[in-house]
Amino acid sequence: MANTNKKNKTGAGANQRTIARLNAVQALYQMDIGGADLGDIRAQFTARLAGGELEGETYLPGDMDFFNQILTGVLKHQLNIDPAIDATLTDEWPISRVDTTLRAILRAGVFELFYRKDIPASVVVSEYIEIAKAYFDADVPAMVNAVLDKIAKKQVPKPDKN
Repeated sequence: MANTNKKNKTGAGANQRTIARLNAVQALYQMDIGGADLGDIRAQFTARLAGGELEGETYLPGDMDFFNQILTGVLKHQLNIDPAIDATLTDEWPISRVDTTLRAILRAGVFELFYRKDIPASVVVSEYIEIAKAYFDADVPAMVNAVLDKIAKKQVPKPDKN
């Protein structure tokens, strides 16, 4: 998975939450494909989100707290998030068949839609469409738009059992 928070990729206008979202998607991807544990992932992304020079690359700073909220939120609520995504997909193409990067984008977006009521749904949908554009051609960002928009209109997460 390409790193998209390098200065030359996101540009000077990228805000810290956008960078946190990009990194959260990358972290979720790594956890999904490699089974990396949360502590290792946090350690890996802490330096990157701090911004500055790292291994010869220049990174813009990201909101570490927001990154952690997305990451831990997706993991905590995945049993509510995945069925919501699955319900918007076709029977022939369940979440288990979705590309790992796309699955990470959708999970992070649905987490924000369900559990971050302080962030307008339109902002969440727009942000994750832009993240999808960094990795995929036009069809996938359109799918991200359709899935997140449909879920945003339903807004019915299951209550926490904790």
